[in-house]
Amino acid sequence: MSAPKTTSSSAPQGGASGSGRPSAGPFIYLASQSPRRRQLLQQIGVRHELLLPGADEDAEALEAIHAGDLPESYCARVTAAKLDAALARLAARGLPAAPVLCADTTVAVDDLILGKPEDEADARRILTLLSGRSHRVITAVAVADAMQRAAALNVSRVEFAPLSAAQIGRYVASREPFGKAGAYAIQSQAAAWIVNIAGSYSGIMGLPLFETASLLEKFGFEF
Repeated sequence: MSAPKTTSSSAPQGGASGSGRPSAGPFIYLASQSPRRRQLLQQIGVRHELLLPGADEDAEALEAIHAGDLPESYCARVTAAKLDAALARLAARGLPAAPVLCADTTVAVDDLILGKPEDEADARRILTLLSGRSHRVITAVAVADAMQRAAALNVSRVEFAPLSAAQIGRYVASREPFGKAGAYAIQSQAAAWIVNIAGSYSGIMGLPLFETASLLEKFGFEF
């Protein structure tokens, strides 16, 4: 990635990234704790600092499912709410100006939203539901700065092979399903069950790179 057309203020001295090392040159804030999203941004050369919720914020509450929510609109709504919270966080902390990026990933079977499993029984329930069928992985991305706001939605399809109770049990025992929408990660051992993918592999991981790059171009980045 070449340097953006416009320049931003230098990155904060620690705090945002937790590394204590400021970024040099243009950067964005990533308001996500996902190491996969950090990895994907690094893959396309986007310099970023973390902008994570403080102890006074209830980040999980933003992911609450409302009555009548459909998967795509739910995912877009949650991402917009995360972005609003991150922009307020940025202003409250008095950090240097830079675009803020948020994302959310939702797994769905038809109109049923499959969130992060609450416990082992819930993880087994979700994986049993995904067994031997196709499901959607929806990832919304939103970026904003003081001047503009832009968003995109990626929808991919993943087909699982039929899974035995023993396979599901071993995967749940690995603890991999926890903290992940749909109770699995495509980059984990669950990849051995995937018969077919239609869409964006990076989107299934949690940050569709084509859509992300397209959004960041609106903020002066070039790819």
